[in-house]
Amino acid sequence: MSYVDEVLAKVQAKNASEPEFLQAVEEVLESIKPVVEANEELYRKEAILERITEPDRQIKFRVAWVDDNGQAQVNTGYRVQFNNAIGPYKGGLRLHPSVYIGIIKFLGFEQIFKNSLTGLPIGGGKGGSDFDPKGKSDREIMAFCQSFMTELSKYIGADIDVPAGDIGTGAREIGYMFGQYKRIRNSYEGVLTGKGLSFGGSLARTEATGYGLLYITEELIKCHGQEMKGKICVVSGSGNVAIYAIQKAHQLGAKVVTRSDSTGWIYDPEGIDVELLKEIKEVKRARLTEYAAARPGAEYHEGRGVWAIKCDIALPCATQNELQIEDAKALVANGVTAVCEGANMPTTLDATKYLQDNGVLFVPGKAANAGGVVTSALEMSQNSERLSWTFEEVDAKLNQIMVNIYHNIDDAAKRYGKEGDYVAGANIAGFEKVADAMLAQGVC
Repeated sequence: MSYVDEVLAKVQAKNASEPEFLQAVEEVLESIKPVVEANEELYRKEAILERITEPDRQIKFRVAWVDDNGQAQVNTGYRVQFNNAIGPYKGGLRLHPSVYIGIIKFLGFEQIFKNSLTGLPIGGGKGGSDFDPKGKSDREIMAFCQSFMTELSKYIGADIDVPAGDIGTGAREIGYMFGQYKRIRNSYEGVLTGKGLSFGGSLARTEATGYGLLYITEELIKCHGQEMKGKICVVSGSGNVAIYAIQKAHQLGAKVVTRSDSTGWIYDPEGIDVELLKEIKEVKRARLTEYAAARPGAEYHEGRGVWAIKCDIALPCATQNELQIEDAKALVANGVTAVCEGANMPTTLDATKYLQDNGVLFVPGKAANAGGVVTSALEMSQNSERLSWTFEEVDAKLNQIMVNIYHNIDDAAKRYGKEGDYVAGANIAGFEKVADAMLAQGVC
């Protein structure tokens, strides 16, 4: 049995109740086999794969808070600090009822390689809680965030672990958490990213993941003799990633015709109206039914269905495993040429393989949605230097880094005889840097 297979079997036995984490580990370890085989004796001796698949630490804690009716509520908080070989732990805080340790480990493991791909000195981590901010008042959200940070503050710091936003954690939640951290630690430092502009946040952070997704997509298709202008795109999701992916796609001359949320999806053949979408989602925090009601010609459908629409480019920007094998078959049948992931692992393994086997250009989330953490790292730099860069400066750095990521994963795939396999390229390029750092620092 090969070293990769041995470690994979151990991880599967040890984490049998965490399918999302196992899915992420399987994808990475299978992809990096050529690298491991070329260095098997050394990697086995130093237990590189065992160490990289086992978090440095997993923190689980109670979050008690009081709702508007005076009733005490209890949620569970998590922080998984996965690997800091190349820099402080960096990764978001997800607030959603689906959160449990397996989700956080999956996201933290992916973050190791995503952060490595950026070329910036940041390690991998993730956190969150099963708290649901939907339907809660601002006071209830503040009460939760303050209780959550009271415990989390013991384990983080500007040079230790720098959390950020994620699903359910936007500027409001980050603001409440930052205020509580400052209050408890008596320290004004860049311990969180995604902050408001008035207290250390970075311009372009809100747009970053969506914009970055389009920058790498544009470079991908340009290097395959195409251009964005005139392309029909389908997008899923209801958060910042989807909104700003749509906005940037339109700026590049493409037309986005779909958008989804947790209850249904919109098909607008004339192209999604971004300003209307922002009003509904960012201001009113309402459902997509309001979009259809306000936009003649737009259709609202319950449930799933985005991937059945004919398109050139598909951009899944919602959540893990949303694009399944039947969706992949529908996309291929309708002539899709590229799928780039705006979310974390939104495509199932069998769907990914089907797309690749049918000649679809496929870029995984650890490369394609790295724009958010890129700009978070740029926010960290601004905080450290007590500087504030313009939107144009940040956007230009983001664009260049996303272009570099594409060429790095392309080069890595070619070096190991896997030209065009950007999943393998992303995992290999991300792994090599982290593994080299781990070897240089000894067994720790």
